[in-house]
Amino acid sequence: MYIAMNRFKVAPGSETAFEELWASRDSHLKEVPGFVEFHLLRGPRRDDHALYSSHTVWEDHAAFEGWTKSDAFRASHRNAGNGGAARPLYLGHPEFEGFEVIQTVK
Repeated sequence: MYIAMNRFKVAPGSETAFEELWASRDSHLKEVPGFVEFHLLRGPRRDDHALYSSHTVWEDHAAFEGWTKSDAFRASHRNAGNGGAARPLYLGHPEFEGFEVIQTVK
């Protein structure tokens, strides 16, 4: 498996709008081969931001790569760039982290 994460530093007072934006967006993930699951994680609050992470699980790295090159990816990120609805809600660019799963305990 492969886990792809993006960290977002959300501006104070924008947490609810950020969460609502994610809850209402059409991610198109379910139509992508190799997609397993998605989570939006809320982390600790700091003086200048609240930490969030989007977390997707994929069958393997190749499935994730396929997603990044798909029409579904482009459609789900259409409004994410400059001028997108989410832009004023978070500070700076999201920070991407990708992980190969080497151990799973259930």
